[in-house]
Amino acid sequence: MTDSIPGSPTATDYLSDESERDLSWIAADDPIALFDAWLAAARETEPNDPNAMSVATVGADGQPDVRILLLKGLSPDGFAFYSNSESAKGRQLAEVPRAALCFHWKSLRRQVRVRGKVAPVGAEGSDAYFANRARGSRLSAWASDQSRPVEDRDELLAEMDATEARFDGEDVPRPPHWIGYRVVPDAIEFWQDGAFRLHDRILFTRTDRTSGNTGWGKTRLYP
Repeated sequence: MTDSIPGSPTATDYLSDESERDLSWIAADDPIALFDAWLAAARETEPNDPNAMSVATVGADGQPDVRILLLKGLSPDGFAFYSNSESAKGRQLAEVPRAALCFHWKSLRRQVRVRGKVAPVGAEGSDAYFANRARGSRLSAWASDQSRPVEDRDELLAEMDATEARFDGEDVPRPPHWIGYRVVPDAIEFWQDGAFRLHDRILFTRTDRTSGNTGWGKTRLYP
């Protein structure tokens, strides 16, 4: 066994032509608008799920967890996603309402990291998003006891069949445990690949909200 991973990039695989790099984004002063622009660019280049993100949480036991979810809302208030509040992540967010996000777009050689408090989207917003989901996805939100043990796939499919029968010919309402979460960012860091690992890292930090100033401070970081 060696410390190297077969198939990992060699030095020649990394970006070496500085002319390939767009650095105009470094002048931005609104990180939400900048993120929106980066996400729009990723939609043009990423083959699957440009809105995919790692979501890291920690519960009262202090043990961290991370998983991939999809970003489903972006506004000046923050980054929204939806999930089962009775799942492992839901229980952790109830205990410690903070989270970290990481977006990585390999095709663009860019990454964004977000940290902040987590607040509920609210019933109205959750209802609106749930109503736009495919009927099968709405049914599975009722059928799946997310994060809890299940005997086998047959049991899961049986629960789905029972749920379909329950709502046969009816609209599927949002389960009370299926809610939206919004990460209200305290910090947003933008990273872009550079030659020989001389990357560009720009960190935006929220100014003190208690002062009535909701702007952002900006700092360049060593790569």
